[in-house]
Amino acid sequence: MNMNTLEKGGNPEALLKGLRARYATKKFDPKRKISAAVWDALEESLVLSPSSYGLQPWKFFVVDDPALRAKLKPASWNQSQITDADRLVVFAARKDLGPADVERFIARLGAVRKTPVEKLGDYKQMMLGSMSKPKEHLLAWASRQVYIALGTFLSAAAALGVDACPMEGFDPAKYDEILGLSEKGYTAVVLAAAGYRADDDGYATAPKVRFDRADVVAHL
Repeated sequence: MNMNTLEKGGNPEALLKGLRARYATKKFDPKRKISAAVWDALEESLVLSPSSYGLQPWKFFVVDDPALRAKLKPASWNQSQITDADRLVVFAARKDLGPADVERFIARLGAVRKTPVEKLGDYKQMMLGSMSKPKEHLLAWASRQVYIALGTFLSAAAALGVDACPMEGFDPAKYDEILGLSEKGYTAVVLAAAGYRADDDGYATAPKVRFDRADVVAHL
């Protein structure tokens, strides 16, 4: 698909309608479920999220088990979205990033693009240089990448008419413990609950509060 095809297929009004309708849903209807096809598209939006170098220093844990969701709720200030939303995604950053992660990505890059890894040496060395920074720096970098994926997910949900709520109100250490993330090499950064709003969620009809475009967009 070339750029001209993408431009012709775009529908600006449909995009803006979805973004204007979305909000951080505070109360979900636990009876309403996301269809399998729509959820499959949302999971694929996570796979397609951009990242620096294309390195993808993340993993997205979809918590399907109701018992696990119940355990996570007290570690989330008892917010109802944790258990009432149809889906709960834990966006996690890769801990202890290093050369092995670069090697894994280079192998994948070579396989997908049918390029000998020897020809990717310069790109590999550039990434390895970045991986030589202190661990706390790399974790902060990976966490910023995770937020790019969160934005992709929220926008995709809005485009598909699915309600979502990004959530930082939780105890990451408790999440890591309950879900065993540290043992898997990851740490929780942010959450997204997804489903459909309850009819009595008052926030659904509240006017969206944004500064004027002239206040936040500048052309130089």
